[in-house]
Amino acid sequence: MRSIDLSGQTALVLGVANQRSIAWAVAEALNEAGARLAFTYQGERLEENVRELAARCPGSLVLPCDVADDAQIDAMLSAVGKEFGHLDMLVHSVAFARKEDLEGAYHDTSREGWRTALEISAYSLVAISGKALPLMKERGGSILTMTYIASQRVFPNYNVMGSAKAALEHAVRQLAHDLGEHQIRVNAVSAGPLSTLSARGVSGFTAMVGMARERAPLRRNIEAREVADASLFLLSPMGSGITGSIVYVDAGYHIMGI
Repeated sequence: MRSIDLSGQTALVLGVANQRSIAWAVAEALNEAGARLAFTYQGERLEENVRELAARCPGSLVLPCDVADDAQIDAMLSAVGKEFGHLDMLVHSVAFARKEDLEGAYHDTSREGWRTALEISAYSLVAISGKALPLMKERGGSILTMTYIASQRVFPNYNVMGSAKAALEHAVRQLAHDLGEHQIRVNAVSAGPLSTLSARGVSGFTAMVGMARERAPLRRNIEAREVADASLFLLSPMGSGITGSIVYVDAGYHIMGI
C-alpha cells in the first residue's frame, strides 16, 4: 500500500499529540508516499512533540490551531495557503471530552460537557472542511476523519464521546454530499482500540482492548500501521470512487453480535 505516489500533493494533519497518535501514523504514511505535510498543535504542551515529529518529514509546516477558535482556524489555513498554494488532503483526528464526562452515568453529562465534546470532536470537522474549501475546490481532494464503533454501540465510560462520534459520522455523510460537486471526497476510518493519549483517558480502556482481541474474527488487536494503510488508500486516488463511507479497521470486531 505504501507504494502509492503522492508526489506534488499536500496534506494537512490535525491531531498529532505524540508518536503513538493515529494522526502520526497516517502522517508517516503520507510522507513516505511523497506528500508534503502541514501539522497543527494546540498549546505549548504539545508543540515540542509535534515539532520533533514534523522534523522527520522534509518541508513540513507546523502551525498552532485551537479547533474551537475560528480565528485560529482561519490563520492556520491562511498560512497553509500561502506556503502550499493548494490543499489536496485533510486528516482530522481530533477528539476531546472532559474527564468527568467520561466517568459515571451518561445521564449525568453536563450541558457544558456535551457542548465541549461535540464542538471539538465533531463540529471541528465541519468548520475546518468549510474553511479549507477554497484551497481544495480547484483540484478536488480528500478529507478523512477518525471515528469509533461507540457511535453505534454502548461502551460503558465512553459516554458523551459516543454521541460525539455519532455526530461526526453524520457530518461525514453530509459533507460528502455538499463537497462532492467539487470532487472532494469525505470518509472516516473506524479503528479498533489503540493505546493513544486520548484513548487512555477512557476508564476501562484496557478491558476494551482485551474484549476486542478476544471477540474479533481475527482474534487480535489492530496496529496503527493498519489504520495508516487504510487511510492512505482512502486519501489517495486509489480511493477515488469512495465518499461518505465509514471504513472499519478493527480486525472484524464490528460484525460481531456476541
